[in-house]
Amino acid sequence: MKYIAIAAAALLLAQAPAGATTVRVHYAASGKDGIQVRADKGAAGWSQGVPATRDPGPLNVWTFTWPDALGDIQMKPTLGADKVSIGGVYKLPAGSTLDIYPFFGPPFGKVTIVKDVASPQLNNKRALRIYLPPSYGENAAKRYPVLYMHDGQNLFDAKTASFGVEWGIDETINRLVATGVMDEVIVVGIDNTPERIAEYTPCCDPKYGGGKLNAYDAFIVETVKPYVDRTYRTLPGKDTTAIMGSSLGGIASVLIAQRHPDIFSKAGGVSSSFWWNNGTLPAKVPDRVPVKFYLDAGTRDDGLDDTTKMRDAMLAKGWRDGDDLLFYKAEGGRHNEASWAARVDKPLTWFFPWGSARQ
Repeated sequence: MKYIAIAAAALLLAQAPAGATTVRVHYAASGKDGIQVRADKGAAGWSQGVPATRDPGPLNVWTFTWPDALGDIQMKPTLGADKVSIGGVYKLPAGSTLDIYPFFGPPFGKVTIVKDVASPQLNNKRALRIYLPPSYGENAAKRYPVLYMHDGQNLFDAKTASFGVEWGIDETINRLVATGVMDEVIVVGIDNTPERIAEYTPCCDPKYGGGKLNAYDAFIVETVKPYVDRTYRTLPGKDTTAIMGSSLGGIASVLIAQRHPDIFSKAGGVSSSFWWNNGTLPAKVPDRVPVKFYLDAGTRDDGLDDTTKMRDAMLAKGWRDGDDLLFYKAEGGRHNEASWAARVDKPLTWFFPWGSARQ
């Protein structure tokens, strides 16, 4: 029996492709349609695909391999012969194995509202506005990075936005995913409350007070994130979790990420209110933590000088320009949703470039 087992193992090794570059396509395609592969090298071409092999078992995984000698591969799967996956091409370094989770339907995500989410930390309630990406209902095998954002009322719907202008986060992400420059993500918009100023700020500005940021921070980390991770198909690790906001929400995002580098790896401060409390935030930047920060400001009454001071203070603490600190000066940009909508593609594509998420 021992020799039979050894012989069987040797046979399997002999049949396995030596030095294979492999894609594993996770998708519940029917046997009739199946998954095909188009690529820039090998038997598969860009104009006509080659069938992938469905792995045995219940997981709906389709496999295709190329010899290592062909070098790096660029490819896209198709559903059947003609329906090409939405988004960008997938890049496989020679010798690698890449798991991908494509979709083939319309590139439109969906926003749902979760009402009356209680905050024991702040003793109040608010809604969460959850953007689920285009493939969420189509490919049940896929999990997603998550972006947490403040001022949820202003993100997706002009009817609920404070000044009748929305960020258009859903439309922007739909477009960036469809054109293959951004990965799909879940966005959690956290509504503000009448206590917005206090909740988004540390203590204490001489004019506006503030000081409930610690409790709001705890609400996100202890209540909102655990709820989202157990309710939706998220990638819950720090490398796939980001936080972003504007104005006071910008400083809230920066401070929360600085405090929790074990939870957030990316933070965006859009038109952040770094003037808060006579500019103490740029003056007291903590030591560098392993978080990527995006900072920006417009050139028209948008706190550009204070944001520049924050950028310079972070560089002095060890952040690296263009590596883990991206600063953008928005020419003509103002302190409003229209300006933020016009440039939100910059942090989105920097945080979540196409092909960056792994599961």
